[in-house]
Amino acid sequence: MGKVAIIGVGQSSFVRGYPGTIKELAFEGFREALQDAQITTKDIDASIICSAPEYDKQRSPAGVIAEYLGLIPQPTFYLESLCSSSSMGLKIAYSMVKAGLHDSVAVIGFQKMSEISSAESQERMGRGADIQWESPFGTMMPAYYAMYARNHMATYGTTPEDLALIRVKSGTYGQLNEKAVYRKPVTLDMFSDPESTMSSPVASPLRVGDCCANADGSSCVIVVNEEKAKALCKKPVWILGVGAASTAVNMAGRDLFNGLTVAQQAAEQAYKMAGVTPKDIDVAEVHDCFTIAEMMAYENLGFAKPGEGKELIRAKETYKDGSIPVNVDGGLLSKGHPIGATGGSQIRTIVLQLRGEAGEIQVKDPEIGLVHNIGGVGLYGNVSILGR
Repeated sequence: MGKVAIIGVGQSSFVRGYPGTIKELAFEGFREALQDAQITTKDIDASIICSAPEYDKQRSPAGVIAEYLGLIPQPTFYLESLCSSSSMGLKIAYSMVKAGLHDSVAVIGFQKMSEISSAESQERMGRGADIQWESPFGTMMPAYYAMYARNHMATYGTTPEDLALIRVKSGTYGQLNEKAVYRKPVTLDMFSDPESTMSSPVASPLRVGDCCANADGSSCVIVVNEEKAKALCKKPVWILGVGAASTAVNMAGRDLFNGLTVAQQAAEQAYKMAGVTPKDIDVAEVHDCFTIAEMMAYENLGFAKPGEGKELIRAKETYKDGSIPVNVDGGLLSKGHPIGATGGSQIRTIVLQLRGEAGEIQVKDPEIGLVHNIGGVGLYGNVSILGR
């Protein structure tokens, strides 16, 4: 079979309280992707709708969204892998197109997290752990990642200031991203200022500034076969490699606590499939739900050796003009994290970078980009490698 490409990408603004329905929210990212690809709904053979269902009041949202978007009677599929849902959607869409089952597939991610309260949201996040053996003890996402941060610090000498530097970078670029929730600069001094919200403790050593915010948002990626890509698009972005992995849900079943095995394994698969190495990556989007998550991603993806990720951020090597630009759209820390839409948003950024259409955050002449998207606390891992 021939190659598989992305010809259209779209994203809504990520906001704290979207006033419309999930159908209207999904439409915003979908509309932008259709306009980007210059196609209509008649050009789409199938859709994959991605979200984390525990936040949705609508049961089986794929059907109502597909109907609203005019994507029936084509088949629609519902996919969930927590925070990596729409990156997993890309892998499934790639597989469908590569196998010849469909010529074109729309991967639509969404989440309206404001449909439930913050307390309810935290409780549902806790249920991402095993509800028999782990979540009854009150586990929460910040606490899990705080354990990883503690281990990373104890093993490698990473400091809270190193983590704060990641948030400073995020703020540098987040203020340039018109679709981001948080569009203000962040300084290192904020983390030592008791009057600043950024310094407020959440789960030691993580502070408010180390954590991303919930958000409402949607994204869309249009995936097509080689024939359609060449016929419809002047700048197709090719899917070179896709990797995915999973691991034990319970922490007791794991043996690595200063990195994520799913990221390592998914990256290894994607690099092998694409025929590239970490040194070939020109720009990357990584899953920075917490600052420690970005630090571990540097190392798990091979951009730095274990324990040396802190050297990259200290030297600003992950800034736009550095040796490996990472999250120059502000990342989750600035954009916010509407769970089902996040992977599609990351993919959109890399597609725009490879097409030279990223505006103020454009990296110089990138040829290969990488997307790293994690579901849960390192439960699911997806790595996608794209090329122009």
